[in-house]
Amino acid sequence: MVRVDLEPAYILHTRPYRETSLILEIFTPDHGRAGLVARGARRPKSPLRGILNPFQPLRLSWAGRGELATLAQAEQGGVSRELRGDAILAGFYVHELLLKLLQRHDPHPQLFGHYATLIASLSDGQPVEKLLRTFELELLREIGYALSLDRDALTGEYLKPDRLYVFRPEQGAVPAEHGHAAEVSFSGAELLAIERLELDDIDSLRNAKKLLRHVLDYHLGSNLLQTRRVTGAMKR
Repeated sequence: MVRVDLEPAYILHTRPYRETSLILEIFTPDHGRAGLVARGARRPKSPLRGILNPFQPLRLSWAGRGELATLAQAEQGGVSRELRGDAILAGFYVHELLLKLLQRHDPHPQLFGHYATLIASLSDGQPVEKLLRTFELELLREIGYALSLDRDALTGEYLKPDRLYVFRPEQGAVPAEHGHAAEVSFSGAELLAIERLELDDIDSLRNAKKLLRHVLDYHLGSNLLQTRRVTGAMKR
C-alpha cells in the first residue's frame, strides 16, 4: 500500500469513470506520472468540482496499490493559472507529450520544475514557440534522448557552421555526403543555434521546430499526436 500526502501535482488528463467518478492522469515531482481514481468527483456537490483542472498547481493525497490509486484529498497548490488561445493549445500539446513519453511512476523532479515554469510563462503571455522548443529539448534530455547538436556523430569533431548535415535521431548530426536526399538536413550554423537556444527569429524557430518534430516523431513511433491534428485543422 502506497500513501502519499499533499504531493505537488498537475493534472494532465481526466476521463469519466463509472457514473460519478473520474480517472486522473497526474504529473508529480516525486512519483512521476501516476493514475488516480477521484471517486464522486462528478457529483454536483462534490468538493472536488472546480479544483481538478488542467494547468493549475495542486497538492494531492492518495493511497492504494497497482496502476490506479484512490484520491484522498485535493487542494490548490499555488497561484491559479489561466491559459488562452495558442497558449492553451500549447499546454495540451505538452500534456500529450508527457502522457506518451513518460513511464508511470518514473520520477523526473527537474522536468516537473521545467513544466511548472512553462505553464507560468504561457499564462504570462511569453512567446509560445520558443517556450515549446525549449521544453521539448528538456523533455528529451530527461528521458535519456538528449540531442548532441554541436558535434559530428562520425568523427566527434565540432560542427562546421558552413557545412551541411543530416540529423538522425538515433545517431546525431552526420555530414550530408554520408546521408541521402530524403533525410532532414541543416547547416552546422543552424544546429549550433538550436544548441545555444538562440531562437529569437522566424528562421531559427522554424529550424528548431523541424528538428524536434523529426526527433519526437521517431521516439513516438505510431503514437500520433492528436493535438497536432487539432491545431492544424484550426489553422486551416
